[in-house]
Amino acid sequence: MVWYALGSILLPLVGSLVVLFLSEQQVKKAGQLFSFLAFLCGLALLVSFALTGESFSRELVAINGVTCYGITVDALSVLTNFLVVLIGWLICTYSAGYMSPDNREHPICEGINRFYSLMLLFIGSMAGVVFSTTLLGLLFFFEITGICSWSLIGFYGDEKSRKSALWAIALTHSAALGLYVATAYLYVKTGSFSVTALGKLTEAEKTIAFIGILIACWGKSAQLPFHPWLPRAMVAPTPVSAYLHAASMVKVGVYIYARTVLAAGKVPAVIGQVGAIMAVITMIYGFIMYFPQQDMKRLLAYSTITQLSYIFLAISIFILGSQMAFKGGVAHIFNHAFGKSLFFLVAGALSYTTGTRKLLMFRGILKKMPVIGLGYIAASMAITGVPPFNGFFSKIMIIISGFEISRHNLLILILTIITVIESVGSFIWFLKWMGTNVFGTPSETVATAGKPPLAIKFVLAFLIIMTLISQYIALALLS
Repeated sequence: MVWYALGSILLPLVGSLVVLFLSEQQVKKAGQLFSFLAFLCGLALLVSFALTGESFSRELVAINGVTCYGITVDALSVLTNFLVVLIGWLICTYSAGYMSPDNREHPICEGINRFYSLMLLFIGSMAGVVFSTTLLGLLFFFEITGICSWSLIGFYGDEKSRKSALWAIALTHSAALGLYVATAYLYVKTGSFSVTALGKLTEAEKTIAFIGILIACWGKSAQLPFHPWLPRAMVAPTPVSAYLHAASMVKVGVYIYARTVLAAGKVPAVIGQVGAIMAVITMIYGFIMYFPQQDMKRLLAYSTITQLSYIFLAISIFILGSQMAFKGGVAHIFNHAFGKSLFFLVAGALSYTTGTRKLLMFRGILKKMPVIGLGYIAASMAITGVPPFNGFFSKIMIIISGFEISRHNLLILILTIITVIESVGSFIWFLKWMGTNVFGTPSETVATAGKPPLAIKFVLAFLIIMTLISQYIALALLS
């Protein structure tokens, strides 16, 4: 299983160098090949872990007896890595069709090698984050994901893209100072960079370390007050937006929070309380920002902010004593990835075929483009938590765990009730747009739309299926 984990990291990293020297036709095939090989490694690891249930850690890099990087294999890392490499492969496949002169919104004629190189580097660095046994390793790959996102957000090279990329790197890297402080503090107190060394700290020392970790996680996952970079990042090519929101960048924050909380043993209750309060405040803000949005990708950006708040809330409730909350939070990392990537790729398919992302211009999508219409429906139901779609199962676990803890915690009761209200409100709002956009007689914009390439339709169909089955994969590994 060690080799499967290393394959998930190293194959995309090697591919990111190889594709720089290939022709445009070759680079698309090579990008899909290297990402597919990484996916096969992730799949093999998932199956092996499911069969054996064996969790372990291996030291890989040590200096003067201090472990700098190692890999950890457990349900959290295996599950998260699987979504990272699977969605990475799907994005590379989708991009083969999307990055084309036939794209009505952004005809692509150059930069394909750079695009695929950065995407593969993104996949490999995300896998590096997922398997790291040390805060130093988390920090190293944390920074690489930041560089990748900055480069990809600014991919088109115009002034708006460059400014948006600058916002992303400025906010996420200023927040990253918290992780630098936590890493240095852990080493000073324990002589180790290992994530498990957090368990050796006193309660007061854990509080200091986790404040730094939380700040870094809020920055990466676009939580208040570091959120402005994420809506601005929608200037990136839509496959980039999908990967940013589903499997990389924003998922780094919630993953590091989950990993460090799991490794630290008993975490001070104040961290859980602060984490839960900030999660719900961000959730409310994200929901309010739904209403003025007319651009489909910006609406989905604020939806991502709220959905990540659910995960922060779940992990914070776990700190306060609910085992179910942790399982629900990790399951939501997994389930949200497929629903949100589907929704963004639906948005990309619409902009590819029509040249616009304006919600008011879409009507009758299902009649004109059935695969895209079905993808819109499945994605809406998945991210708002409607059964039998995947988001329901992880959301209900988080809400139930909130009410479980609230029997002796009034604060969590109030926050859980607000969460339920937000969930219902999100469902109503997305149902409204789904009814407007998907059904009825096609609008002129939809009626004159072009045809999406086979690669786009294949990926959408694959993700529709995943929104119906991913919850069973997650629950099987987490049980």
